[in-house]
Amino acid sequence: MARDNGGIIGPANNPTSSTASGVWDLPAQYQAISGGNWPPIPTIAANSLRFNDGSSDYLSRTFSTPTSDKIFTFSSWVKRSGLGSTVMLISAGSDGSNECNIRFVDEKLQFAQDVGGSAEFNIQTTAVFRDVSAWYHIVVAVDTSQATSSDRVKMYVNGVQQTVGGTYPSQNIDTLINASASHSIGKRNYDSAQYFDGYMSEVIFVDGTALDPTSFGQFNANGIWTPIPIGISSYGTNGFRLKFENSASLGLDSSPNGNNFTVNNLTSIDQSTDIPTNNFATLNPLAAQGGSSSGPSGVTFSNGNLEVGSVVGETAIGNLGVDTGKWFWEVKVLTDQDGLTIGGANQYYNLDAELGYNSPSSPAEAKVFGYYGGNGNKFITVGDGSQFTGYGSAIAVNDIVGVALDLDGNQVTFYLNGSSQGTFSITALGSGELYFPAVGNWSASAITTSFNFGNPPYTISSGNSDANDYGNFEYAVPSGYYALCTKNLAEFG
Repeated sequence: MARDNGGIIGPANNPTSSTASGVWDLPAQYQAISGGNWPPIPTIAANSLRFNDGSSDYLSRTFSTPTSDKIFTFSSWVKRSGLGSTVMLISAGSDGSNECNIRFVDEKLQFAQDVGGSAEFNIQTTAVFRDVSAWYHIVVAVDTSQATSSDRVKMYVNGVQQTVGGTYPSQNIDTLINASASHSIGKRNYDSAQYFDGYMSEVIFVDGTALDPTSFGQFNANGIWTPIPIGISSYGTNGFRLKFENSASLGLDSSPNGNNFTVNNLTSIDQSTDIPTNNFATLNPLAAQGGSSSGPSGVTFSNGNLEVGSVVGETAIGNLGVDTGKWFWEVKVLTDQDGLTIGGANQYYNLDAELGYNSPSSPAEAKVFGYYGGNGNKFITVGDGSQFTGYGSAIAVNDIVGVALDLDGNQVTFYLNGSSQGTFSITALGSGELYFPAVGNWSASAITTSFNFGNPPYTISSGNSDANDYGNFEYAVPSGYYALCTKNLAEFG
């Protein structure tokens, strides 16, 4: 507040876009806010960005002369989809002999640099990160001016400093990441390779400061690492914060710097509300159960593990199972619906089998239910064999099937393009079972389907959320049913 403030003594006011020191009365605060001269309230990002390596998605920007060419922090929450290949988080460099990358290699987090064809440093975690159902918080803090080599690079995952191996940077070496040059998020900078596959949220870069994870997160009462509102006072020249909150400008920098990124092959459909504070279901490419030792070998996953292509005799399941509550999701049929089966399977079901038939060699405890696309029949099956009876209409390509699963009442309703096909009991399966969303294929042709657990990987013509305002569905969510996400599971699961 100004010195002529009616007798209140305090420091002189000096508001900026990042700090507001001094003592303030309400009119003076209002004037500062109205004039755009007041720091924003710290927030937690409400969106993520879904990267699909099959469509070559990435962000790019040319950095300026940095605040420091030796000191920076990279922070990002990531939820991986594809495994088994090298994928980039952030990358700089002009060719294979001159590059600097933060990436996953053999599911380990790596920070490495080559200059003139020689490796200048290569730091890699001993731990692997292959959970495709979880959000990881990655922090790489770099300060090559430090005298002790192990202080020059610190890598953290979910708030814990990682044990690493490899060669640290020499003291005072310059890094290509944060140099005045082009950078890419989600692919190797100098060519079309090593695309990231999965989700990123709250991507932050701080130029000139090596921060620890407490600037970005904290452990909650249950010991889980969670995001906190971001209140970084200075991002440095090249710093940025990507919140992905503007679907029309996904590369928008929310820091005071305005260091916006160019968006490449990403669209508004790729903006997601699957975030670290509310983790939505996806399909699970790693599932192996019921006699299947390596997961569904004839199934391909894409678009953030929401799109699945399957061949005859294979089934894919979701990564969030439920044994109580009322849940809703949608499935869009993209190709060849004739052998399609949509429904749910318990934890004993053999994924190397057609959903609904349970063969080969599903255990006696295997239980499934569902809706057959070829003729509209329903099925409820225990153990091996099949039990199909008349139910609803046949499913066609581009149809959207809604699944309303009531595990409190032991019943399920399937909807075809918003029209109920009828409710049927699944009491014969017993109670207390853990069920996963599932899709299978009985035909000789490949079938592709796209799952919407609340973040559709395809364009929808309307928008419907559940009663908790979670999810974005083509058709209305039935009353009392909820999207499969962790916030709903904590309340109803």
